[in-house]
Amino acid sequence: MILHSVVPMETVFANMDQVEKQELKEVTIGHMTMLVEPTGPFEGRIVRMISPLPQDYLNPKCAPGQMIAFHPDAFS
Repeated sequence: MILHSVVPMETVFANMDQVEKQELKEVTIGHMTMLVEPTGPFEGRIVRMISPLPQDYLNPKCAPGQMIAFHPDAFS
């Protein structure tokens, strides 16, 4: 990757090594698979949805950032 900037390289890359890793769980509900960031024992925030059906991506209930509840056996 090439980065052209007037900002000094030390400033651009200052916090590059301090990136937090999210703990994501793969949850399957019906035919949809989602990457979820757990916020509680049986709930979480959708980070990414994976589905073979295009209409699933138009469902606002499954959009990234939405909170969902799931059964504990839903973890893959």
